[in-house]
Amino acid sequence: MSPPFGRRGSSDGGFNRVVNLPFRRPTKSNGGSAGGAADTDDAPPATSAQDDRPSTDSNRNPVYQKTAAMLRERIDAGARRNASRDQLAALVGQALDQNAAAEGVELNRLQRRDMISALLNDLLGIEQAATAPQATASRTPPQAPAETPGPAKKGRNTAAKADGTAGRAATSQASIMGAKERIQQVLMERIDMGAASELARDDLSQQITEVVQEILGEVKIQLNSAEQRDLVTMLLNDMLGLGPLEPLLADEAVTDIMVNGPKQVYVERGGKLELTDVEFKDNTQVMNIATRIVTRVGRRIDETTPLVDARLEDGSRVNIIAPPLAIDGASISIRKFSKQKLNLDDYERQNNMSTAMATVLRIASRARCNILVSGGTGSGKTTLLNALSQMIDTGERIVTIEDAAELQLQQPHVVRLETRPPNLEGLGAISIRDLVRNALRMRPDRIIVGEVRGDEALDMMQAMNTGHEGSMGTIHANSPREAMTRLENMIGMSGVNLSPKAVRTQISDALDVIVQVSRMRDGIRRIVSITEVIGMEGDIITTQELFAFKYQGEDADGRLQGHFEGSGLRPHFTPKAEYFGLHLALLEVI
Repeated sequence: MSPPFGRRGSSDGGFNRVVNLPFRRPTKSNGGSAGGAADTDDAPPATSAQDDRPSTDSNRNPVYQKTAAMLRERIDAGARRNASRDQLAALVGQALDQNAAAEGVELNRLQRRDMISALLNDLLGIEQAATAPQATASRTPPQAPAETPGPAKKGRNTAAKADGTAGRAATSQASIMGAKERIQQVLMERIDMGAASELARDDLSQQITEVVQEILGEVKIQLNSAEQRDLVTMLLNDMLGLGPLEPLLADEAVTDIMVNGPKQVYVERGGKLELTDVEFKDNTQVMNIATRIVTRVGRRIDETTPLVDARLEDGSRVNIIAPPLAIDGASISIRKFSKQKLNLDDYERQNNMSTAMATVLRIASRARCNILVSGGTGSGKTTLLNALSQMIDTGERIVTIEDAAELQLQQPHVVRLETRPPNLEGLGAISIRDLVRNALRMRPDRIIVGEVRGDEALDMMQAMNTGHEGSMGTIHANSPREAMTRLENMIGMSGVNLSPKAVRTQISDALDVIVQVSRMRDGIRRIVSITEVIGMEGDIITTQELFAFKYQGEDADGRLQGHFEGSGLRPHFTPKAEYFGLHLALLEVI
């Protein structure tokens, strides 16, 4: 495959050019090859500090030490300033080959490229900042012995060190961003996007690193090795990923990412919101990232369609709202899907529910009870639904229906369905209700609806009542009673003329268990109620609460204290559990 870059100038990138620089030549040659740097253009550039490569530390690497000393002797400061990076690279390669041969060391292409890069940086003064204290020690007047700091002085010293570290990090970041601004357009002019799109990220990173080094030399920008790696990562994120959001997506502690225009990005960590230092260049960059997200799932975002639900490749859910609806710039909300697939054992171990509650939910799922997970935004409804679905037998056929597919069922026989928005003419939309109706013709054992939010509620209740026991879904509500009220209102939206009692009868006959999940003010998500739907008394749906979380206070760290309390009532779905041989285990934990 051809490399994705076309270079200006000579085809070999300049490493084979004949150079005539005013440097002091040694009186005796070590027999180095005149074309010593010729093969460096084919070697892959350094991309990771973890590679098994020779150290560039002069105390540990005699070849590096001798070569660095030779270069400092041969090339004066004027020549360093006036020569191009390619010309200097040729000289560095010659000197390195001479000293490697003299020491009897064989360098492969990867090692040779890495050492040439480090020697170039040292020659140009890029790495001198890191060794400045040692280099200037001889010119620094002797200091009086430092007294042992007391507690106050030690605190000031620590704070000063922290401030200095933060200042250097900020300066380095500013240098990287400045370099990115200057070279990004030049890089894009040299890249063949067709060829680049066919390369793996690691392979493309190697080739971009090489070209970036050349461009930095051309525009006289000096970055150390770590800064160059960060620069290449930023450029790759802009080309292939989601730009400034990539580090947040890689951070497993982040559960939600909220972009409010180009200059304000919030994340949720540990259930708490915090403002990050991540920024976009402008609104155009935000829209470019939004367009990249929705294009991958066959959707669009523009002024005619400013509202979009989509998903990332890892299953994370994305909502985008663009101008003119979003006044301060496009807003992107990403609900990251955890790579760690939680099960009910995890909920029990993390004290999100009690052992008895976990056992009851396992049995309810196994016994094909119809379960509705209720909770507020960000309370963990989908995560709990995934955990409950793990109890489904592997021999059953499951159909999942979602706006943006994010459920990750482990069973082998799963059909995943996803809604479709209308086209530019406003036609062709496929709603959840359409998919629920179609699913009934697909011979499902269970139907799982990611979120019940509209007139599909009627079809879902009818499916639960017509042989599709064990179906599940989620709903936005603050309590089990409110969840049933919302279902009643949604069924009323379907346009079917049913009396209130008939609607409630549908709900009471369809549902067996409502699980209420909540993200509490300490950021921890807990199962706060497990409620059974028993039947009707007159026009009222009757329920009984099997378990509830009882709040007792909070500790010194702000973590809420409480316990999960069982009602001791015999579950109404005990006959179903008995049919599956699980009633004894159920009654044991009640």
